[in-house]
Amino acid sequence: MIPGEIPGPISASPRIAELDARVHDKRAVRQPKKEPADEQNKIRLTSGATQKQGMLDKTARKSGFTLVEIMIVVAIIGLLAAIAIPNFIKARTTSQKNVCINNLRQIDSAIQQWAMELRKGPSATVAETDVTPYLKRTVICPSSGIAFVDSYSLTTVSSQPTCQKVPLTHSLLP
Repeated sequence: MIPGEIPGPISASPRIAELDARVHDKRAVRQPKKEPADEQNKIRLTSGATQKQGMLDKTARKSGFTLVEIMIVVAIIGLLAAIAIPNFIKARTTSQKNVCINNLRQIDSAIQQWAMELRKGPSATVAETDVTPYLKRTVICPSSGIAFVDSYSLTTVSSQPTCQKVPLTHSLLP
């Protein structure tokens, strides 16, 4: 090489030019062909998905739930509801029964107080207006009762009051 000369494909010696051309050709051979972006995305992996889609599937799978997981959760919630709803209905019915029986006890106490204050005998007829001043609050059967008149029936001082809505289970024991 001549001092001050810039190295490159063109040089003074033909031998150097030939070697220089070979080096440039080898670089061209060694460098892989650049394929268009669409063809790179179509390179198949062993799982059958494309390389780019495989990456997306992995990240999407981490962030969401699968259909099977959601179906299992729905099935568990349905099973719990199937167990809980009948128990809830039974508890509500039992509670309504207990409230009605306690109302009947209060009504019976009010009847007895009324009879003692006014010195009424066991065969005296009792009306709602006679008993309501002795009750702290209005009493209604919780099983679809609207008022005292359609919930409870009163007859005499010696007989117990009865529930008109569910007379078989809502009753005082003798």
